[in-house]
Amino acid sequence: MSSQLGTLLNGRYRLDAQIGTGGMSTVYRAFDTVLERQVAIKLMHREIASDSDQLERFRREARAVAQLNHPHIVTVIDAGEGAPPDDQIGSAHPAVSTPYIVFEYVEGETLKDRIRRHGRLPVQEAIAYAIEIARALGVAHDHGIVHRDVKPQNVLVDDEGSAKVTDFGIARTLDQEGLTADGRVLGTTDYVSPEQALGHPVTGQSDLYSLGIVLFEMLTGDVPFKGDNQVAVAMKHVREPLPDVQIRRPEVSSALAAVLDRATAKDLEHRYADDRELIADLEDVLAIETQRSGQATGEATAVLRTLPPSARRRLPSRVTHPLRWIVVLVAIVAAAVPAVVLLAGRTERGTRQRPVQKAPAGLSPVSLGQSRAHDFDPLGDEAEHHRDVGRVLDDDPGTSWSTETYPDGLTKAGVGIYVDAKPGVVGRRLDIRTPTTGWQGKVYVANGSTAPATLSGWKDLGTTIDATSKKLSLQLDTAGQRFRYYLVWITKLPPKGQASISEIVLYK
Repeated sequence: MSSQLGTLLNGRYRLDAQIGTGGMSTVYRAFDTVLERQVAIKLMHREIASDSDQLERFRREARAVAQLNHPHIVTVIDAGEGAPPDDQIGSAHPAVSTPYIVFEYVEGETLKDRIRRHGRLPVQEAIAYAIEIARALGVAHDHGIVHRDVKPQNVLVDDEGSAKVTDFGIARTLDQEGLTADGRVLGTTDYVSPEQALGHPVTGQSDLYSLGIVLFEMLTGDVPFKGDNQVAVAMKHVREPLPDVQIRRPEVSSALAAVLDRATAKDLEHRYADDRELIADLEDVLAIETQRSGQATGEATAVLRTLPPSARRRLPSRVTHPLRWIVVLVAIVAAAVPAVVLLAGRTERGTRQRPVQKAPAGLSPVSLGQSRAHDFDPLGDEAEHHRDVGRVLDDDPGTSWSTETYPDGLTKAGVGIYVDAKPGVVGRRLDIRTPTTGWQGKVYVANGSTAPATLSGWKDLGTTIDATSKKLSLQLDTAGQRFRYYLVWITKLPPKGQASISEIVLYK
């Protein structure tokens, strides 16, 4: 391949340097002699260009990525199957043209190289990169395209520190019975989703799992699973729980750990359903982490400027308005510091809610980030206002989660909401604040790497709920046993057919 350097591809693109190679192609830094600019060229290996399956994959990448226009996706400029470079003429494959794709040239390094150089990345920077990658994947998924090989090697970090996703080489559209439908596993197994490892249908949720593994590596400096071979690693993604990121890096907040857990849930029902949900939680966590430190550094600064108002409200003013310190009196800045410190203390291990009623001596609230609440509707459509569940853990009695409205009363055994107290606590009391009275229910508990999908997998604590007032304090008898999940199971609704909960506080 090095003999091709200096030659012209299709009389236009001069191949200047090899910058990468893979199983089906080599990537060159090239010069576009027509528009006089640097580009990157992915050139299919000539010995496999006659393979119709491989050729179709290559063409599909060009078609797929050409649809995508986003600042965090490497742009496709051109593609073709023109005349081969000069040294291929008269070769053993004279009739085979050279398929190629022309991309924008990104000056910088891969995210993998960055992790190798720095080890664990700053927490804010890791979250910022995860947001940028998720936004890029969201655009692809909106076009019906799954990347299928999300890994830090396929993320370029440009000289300004911004992430750009590349190499959709095994991407395929969601509605296409593609070339890998026979169950062959494609992609790097360090980041492969359980369903992809098993040869099951792959969707955008599979990309989100892989992104979760990338985030784990950014935070810890290493991949979660290792084995003697790629198959052994893939099977660990299928069978073994993700190592606790807070053990490997204690300064990671419970809120961030909860996002990571949900992104990498092996059960698709418990994984983020789409990019928007993941991005929203990552944006909230980035704001929380910025509160904790009182400042933003690196790429986090650029991402913070793009946050929606709901997330930006979490930020100290000196972060949301970076020039304000120039004109604000030193005394005012000094006065803001205790507030930032207070916020950092509150969010260090997640959200620590205020008690609904005064807690007796000896009890302490369990720290729970907003991502630790989940709706539970196993007897219905398996969704019960799931976008609002974080409101029961936001320490704001003015916001609430509600059941769906059932005008004729519940037509099923119940519906509920549960909190995840990972890795598990001996719960002693559960406080509930509700704006609606007149509903009834029970408290259930469970353990496991994921919450049980049916009520039969939960244990009834024997604690009944009778919402005769808006502030409820329930004593829990767990017999000294630690449980990870605590479920508020609603069995009877008030006359208006809907129950609401504004706050849940678990005590240990």
